[in-house]
Amino acid sequence: MKPPKELRVSKDRSVLTVLFPDIGPVQLSAEMLRVLSPSAEVQGHSPEQRITVPGKRHVTIIRAEPVGNYAVRLVFSDAHQSGIFTWVYLHELATQKDARWQGYLDELEEKGLSRDT
Repeated sequence: MKPPKELRVSKDRSVLTVLFPDIGPVQLSAEMLRVLSPSAEVQGHSPEQRITVPGKRHVTIIRAEPVGNYAVRLVFSDAHQSGIFTWVYLHELATQKDARWQGYLDELEEKGLSRDT
């Protein structure tokens, strides 16, 4: 997987714009990135352990730190920073953005949870 040509955090810190060689710029919200973080805290160590993270509507991206030549670590305003977003995972989120987001919203509704704190 080739790295993105560009990663840009918006001025208000609420959006990460990702530009891959094969797809135009895609805007991923900080909320989406936080709730779909690849960290063990969110994903668990097996599919059965994955959790649905509520209450992150207003989370922002504090900073983006490169991890070698294969990923970026995002640090969020709620202090979450253990997710390492590989280029493969970011590309997957960018190409499946709508389906992934709808899946998250469906899980919230199913579990009686809210995007608000």
